Parts: sequence; structure tokens; C-alpha cells
Amino acid sequence: MSKKIALVLEDTPANRIFFERLLQQAGYDVISADTGKEALNKVDGLENLDLAVLDMEIPDTSGLDMTVRLRRRFEDCCIVMATMHDERSLMQSAFDKGCDVFMVKPHGFMDLFKRLTSDGSAGLRNARPIMIDQFGMRPFKAVV
Repeated sequence: MSKKIALVLEDTPANRIFFERLLQQAGYDVISADTGKEALNKVDGLENLDLAVLDMEIPDTSGLDMTVRLRRRFEDCCIVMATMHDERSLMQSAFDKGCDVFMVKPHGFMDLFKRLTSDGSAGLRNARPIMIDQFGMRPFKAVV
């Protein structure tokens, strides 16, 4: 069986290193980048990407734009949006663009890790849309 591959797109070094270590502990080979251009260049030759953890605000792009680009390229990738913003309209927009998990930093790191080590990224993707915030991990309910 091939190794699971994860992308971390995060421009804050401490957060990027933390995500890298967390995902390595969960059994992923981690590719990391601090710009959208770098991330796209690094995944360009990949056949498969299992997981992507994207910061919402990157200097040369947005997490929403990267979600669209990665979803188009890797249909089965589990995409996690990690941001400090917790507006429901932003969450809905992220899910509409193909995000599977919306995580409000600094919450949810351990919830994400536990879920990845028990169910893997496919389990998260199959349960989408999921939000993680100060109240824990739960299904996202759209406001109608």
C-alpha cells in the first residue's frame, strides 16, 4: 500500500511546523508550502493527494481559491480549511467550493488528529461537511 500524502499550506512557520508534525504522527508523508504557487508546484506531479490542510489567508492566494484548484485536480482529496475566522457565511462558501472540514484555529487540532488516526482522511471526506471549533467536531448545518 502506498504512503498517504498530505499538503500543508500555511504561511505562519509555527503553525506549519505543528501541522507537519501532527500529520506525520498520523502516518502521512507531508508536503508543505507557504505560498499557493509553491503548493501548486509541489503537487503538480502527484497522482494522488489524500489530505490538504489550507490556511484561509495566504499572501498570494486564498484558501477558497486553493480549495477550488485542488478539488478540480484531486477529486478524492480531503480538504481541511484552517482559519481563525468563524463566520458561517465563510464556512458555507468554503463547503460550496469543495472543502470537507472547516476548522477554526486554534481549536480542533487534536480532534482532527484523532479522527485521522482512527478513520483516515477518507472517513472525514465521507462525513462532510464537518466543522471543528471550540465546541468540538460536528456536522455543519447550512443556514437556510
